[in-house]
Amino acid sequence: MHALRTVAGPLSPARIRGPVLAHEHLALDLGRAGDPEARLDPARHAEPVTAELAALREQYGLALVVELTCRGMGRDAGALRRIAEASGVAVVAATGWYYAAFHPPEVTGAGPGGGTRAEDLTELLVREITGGLDGTGVRPGVLGEIGSHGELPSPAEHRVFAASSAAALATGLPVSTHAQLGRGGLAQLKLLTDGGLPAHRVCIGHQDLLDDPGTHRELAAAGAYVAFDTIGKESYQSDATRLRLLLALVEAGHGDRALLSCDISRHSYLRGEGGQGYGHLFRSFLPRLRAAGADDDLIDLLTRRNPLRFLTGSTAEVN
Repeated sequence: MHALRTVAGPLSPARIRGPVLAHEHLALDLGRAGDPEARLDPARHAEPVTAELAALREQYGLALVVELTCRGMGRDAGALRRIAEASGVAVVAATGWYYAAFHPPEVTGAGPGGGTRAEDLTELLVREITGGLDGTGVRPGVLGEIGSHGELPSPAEHRVFAASSAAALATGLPVSTHAQLGRGGLAQLKLLTDGGLPAHRVCIGHQDLLDDPGTHRELAAAGAYVAFDTIGKESYQSDATRLRLLLALVEAGHGDRALLSCDISRHSYLRGEGGQGYGHLFRSFLPRLRAAGADDDLIDLLTRRNPLRFLTGSTAEVN
């Protein structure tokens, strides 16, 4: 199994013995969309973020966070490296582009030298993957969260998906997506796999916001990972519905395709500000899953072995 690419360098998957949060944000700025609260400012929030992660490592054994803040989302690779070091929790950083509302000029072609061809975008991604992020030397370990908004990607989003597929093929990285409110996941998977990327190297995001077990089964049967990654965001979907959808996928024989996380994407979600925090999965959702009949092996599959297989591109069982 290939090494994980963390912000501190390569890490053997064998060293990850505790759970993984498969879709989170530790430093983020989505305020340009008119939502000034959609921020995790390293200058203000790195300390409480670090404290939360360290507490979860101590209490639940949290071992790894997949941090999916990419280009145009306020990414701060240096902050991620400092948070990982201070918390003792490994962090995987990302590259790519979110959905169209957050595309920078390099995607839209609005700025000097901005390229709009998928080939130009692929070259940019490969440079970051091989050379590091934003002058820090931190190399990303995942392409994500590659976004679309609606049932079908816009032309610009289509180019981003094509570029992400090509960059993943060139570098061996997996692709994690943002499907707005869970919609459009099948179209995302088709775009990525049409480029030659195997489905097992793709995770379709926010499927816990889509109350459609048939779509979840179709994605999983194709070989893709199905992300239940907004756990605790009750204003979008109840955790009771999320639990029902996850159990349906497991009962259909696809427990090995599900990934779990909380997608903390604004500072008011932090525990110190009264929010559910990164630990909601462990404190609330997993106990409910256990009460519904999940055993230790299933919990380990969902929270550790599945994300490790996804991140490394492995099709073999993880011990």
